[in-house]
Amino acid sequence: MTACVIEPSAGHEDDEAAPAGCTLTADGAYAARLASAGDSWFPERWTLDGPEPYAVPLPRNQPEEPGTEVQPMGDGRVLIHRLVAGRHAFSLLYPTGPGTGELPLGVVDCRDDTARLRLLPPAPGGERAYALAVGPRSTTVWLVAGGAFGPERLAELPGRCSGGVWLDRTGRLLALDRETGGRTKAVVVDLERGGEVSPLLQIAADSDDRLLLADHDSGLLLIRSDAPSPGQDRLGWGVLGSTLPVRFPECLRLRDCTVTPFAIQPGQMLTPESCAVALRVDGPHGSWVGVWRPSERRVHHLPAPEGWLAGTGLWTPEGVLRLPYATEAVPCGVAQVSPPAAEAPEPGAPPVTGHPPEPEPSGHPPQPAQPAQPAHRPQPPQPTPPADPAPPPAPSTPRPVPLQQAPLGRLVTN
Repeated sequence: MTACVIEPSAGHEDDEAAPAGCTLTADGAYAARLASAGDSWFPERWTLDGPEPYAVPLPRNQPEEPGTEVQPMGDGRVLIHRLVAGRHAFSLLYPTGPGTGELPLGVVDCRDDTARLRLLPPAPGGERAYALAVGPRSTTVWLVAGGAFGPERLAELPGRCSGGVWLDRTGRLLALDRETGGRTKAVVVDLERGGEVSPLLQIAADSDDRLLLADHDSGLLLIRSDAPSPGQDRLGWGVLGSTLPVRFPECLRLRDCTVTPFAIQPGQMLTPESCAVALRVDGPHGSWVGVWRPSERRVHHLPAPEGWLAGTGLWTPEGVLRLPYATEAVPCGVAQVSPPAAEAPEPGAPPVTGHPPEPEPSGHPPQPAQPAQPAHRPQPPQPTPPADPAPPPAPSTPRPVPLQQAPLGRLVTN
């Protein structure tokens, strides 16, 4: 079991490499990241809901370690998670004129040396923050900011958990990927009922089923599972509470590339098939942005802005993708990307259950768009595969892949 005790609040020793790009609040109003100044690191808050984005540095008396976690709160403060001598210290940082104020919140001490603790994605509302402590046989969910008396243990689950997706707008229902008995299944943890656990994904008895993203408005779920192709993870989609099977489109299988969804277009009530999904595509020669909709037969490949904080971004309800980036010339910027409009389905087309792939990228990122040319000039061709592409994987035998309805699912989809 993961033994953790709370001690009065207390720097960071971590073996993690350079920090990830940045973290956005659930509403996209703020972002936080570790910025570099030479060989040192310091927290930085970005304000994104004004006419122009701007950054506020939040350095303390000494530089932070590269693995330090930071997360923006809904009021503009920044939660920081440091590790000191095996203790996990949490504080809130905020600007105070020329300096940085710090409000210590408390310390979580995981006595099991093998336990790992990390922040969960920002919760809806931005008033609370949560962390996941993963031990060899159990996982603990902690409330680390927003509680009445410092860090508070909310739930302990048997098994090792990963992931973390919020399923409602109140921060009550948390989906985790739990590994037990050699298999990983997504489950729902009800934080208002003592951590009550219910199954969410049970695609096949012998499959690993993980939840990657969920949209509150449409109920669209992005899933990674090996159910349709044992031994090979596939990206799929389903709708929370639906009795229709999970679908695994062929167009999401890109040769020599890793595809990771990171944002779903909000505001598409009752029309999950029309939601635009932003994908991070990592190939041998770089990273770029993909845009896909469940109703379409293809992925649109778009060049990422220079300095993109890879894997971060958010959609507006109108379908504009906002991508934060930082360069020497523009230390705090947001690129506005308007992908192609949704394709109208062909008359009499069958329901979307998986489609043949579009021409696959060869591992090279797409080139930036060129200036508009006169009408008589041909446009640059789209990326094409190599002359002798590797044969596609042999189709697997179709398997039943129903998506179970999560208990309290109506709270999510209403």
